[in-house]
Amino acid sequence: MASPQPQQINIADLDIQQLADVRRQLEEELNHLTNSFAQLKQAQAKFKSCIENVAEVKPQNKGNTILVPLTNSLYVPGRLTDTEHVIVDVGTGYYVKKTRAQATKYYEEKVNYIRTNLENLQDTITKKQDNMNYLVNVMQAKLQTQTQSAKS
Repeated sequence: MASPQPQQINIADLDIQQLADVRRQLEEELNHLTNSFAQLKQAQAKFKSCIENVAEVKPQNKGNTILVPLTNSLYVPGRLTDTEHVIVDVGTGYYVKKTRAQATKYYEEKVNYIRTNLENLQDTITKKQDNMNYLVNVMQAKLQTQTQSAKS
């Protein structure tokens, strides 16, 4: 069974209180979307950082002492013995051994995937902002009309 299509309502037909409610809802949606955008930007920056880190694992660095992250704030000294492979965090506590080329490709794919999502999200944010601007214009016109009616 097909789901019913959402009913379209002309916002010019709504009263001031209903318009204020719609505005509040749009503001909440915009806040949520912009927060999501910021989080995606952070994730993208982390993956770009991972690409740079993988590039630092070079054969000439074999045997060098490095700091190995155990958590975000805890590092321990370690010695670089295998410069051809890295351990990649693939999410939910799973780690996979990959070659440097495979790891770089993996992170580049992640960066590109997030970039596509950011572009789509930016389009959605822009549309919501346009809706908000239109809504504010309608509210201002209605308030002006009310004010002029009250003066008459």
